[in-house]
Amino acid sequence: MAEKVTVEVARALLEPYAHVLPERLAEEVVRKVVEAGLTVDEARKVVDRVVLEYMRSLVEPGEAVGMVAAQSIGEPSTQMTLRTFHFAGVRELNVTLGLPRLIEIVDARKTVATPIMEVYLEGEYARSREKALEVARELELTTIENVSRAITIDYVDYAIIIELDPEMLENRGVKPEDVVKALNRIKGKKGSVELDGLTVVFRTGLDDAVKLRRMYDRVRALRVRGVKGIKRAIVRYDEKLGEYKIITEGSNLVAALSIEGVDHRRTISNNIYEVAEVLGIEAARALIIREMKRVLDEQGLDVDIRHIMLVADAMTMTGRIRQVGRHGVAGEKPSVLARAAFEVTVKHLVDAAVRGEVDELKGVVENVIVGSRVVPLGTGMVKLMMLTEVGSGSASQTQK
Repeated sequence: MAEKVTVEVARALLEPYAHVLPERLAEEVVRKVVEAGLTVDEARKVVDRVVLEYMRSLVEPGEAVGMVAAQSIGEPSTQMTLRTFHFAGVRELNVTLGLPRLIEIVDARKTVATPIMEVYLEGEYARSREKALEVARELELTTIENVSRAITIDYVDYAIIIELDPEMLENRGVKPEDVVKALNRIKGKKGSVELDGLTVVFRTGLDDAVKLRRMYDRVRALRVRGVKGIKRAIVRYDEKLGEYKIITEGSNLVAALSIEGVDHRRTISNNIYEVAEVLGIEAARALIIREMKRVLDEQGLDVDIRHIMLVADAMTMTGRIRQVGRHGVAGEKPSVLARAAFEVTVKHLVDAAVRGEVDELKGVVENVIVGSRVVPLGTGMVKLMMLTEVGSGSASQTQK
């Protein structure tokens, strides 16, 4: 029977390629061949194949990776639909996907059309539906209007009368005293709040009908409990993970992470700016990659993740989020001609002339515009030195 490969033997097989394969990839190969119970000969074939495929995957020196990435994402993006989809497994929530979502990401929009959070839970909160519902109630914004049967204005006594709905109070986990407590925050010195069963009388202390109407609108939207910005929180069982998680309509990552039972390591928002502010620029970069990949996968479009990673790198390399447009990546190129070719041509050329800028002609666009030299990419990066015979056999070097 052929000898099974061991960790030491697998590492010895990979040793000649230590300068070729990344350390992390080499360790993964070692682990895989040992777990699979391969023989030494089989492991050698696997190592040779891994090295071959890795070398094939490398980018050639001088490759115009930006152009390739732009084409690789731009071409399949023309096949995208212009629709809004239901969130996976949650019919009540819509999430923007397809081309609108892709534009939202690359434009780095601060306001997301359908802000959503995936709130993961830890410990008993992830295993128990009741515990998960407790967290959902903590998250979901509950206003006075949500728990009221009717809210009316008494113009005689300049009061606002609130009739609470017992069913909604129970459903939202709110007590009448919570409503009174919320109203006390805004009553002012002259105002007063009285509770009679399920009826709350809020005497505003105002003497102006217009101001009373404004106070009425304020009372309706007054927060009783929950997190500002989160309109709904729906508990769903994740079959793959075997645990409960919460999908929210609306986003407030800082507040969500501070709630007991929420797993801060996995909870995420689909708002790139919010993630950057709370978790940092590297987390924002990871979110850009994840969201772009998810949009393309939903449409059945196969784009190599390295192209997406390049876009994310370009958007976040300065330590802040930049859009792929004239106010971001494209507008901050060092080449005057490249900027002028994108948008507002005259403005860029005039500004550059006033400043006396010099274009080094290092990119594709500016060299195509000028048309007088080879683009310094690919074979255009190479300079050759060749020996030529001159006269009576003496050799001289000519650079081309």
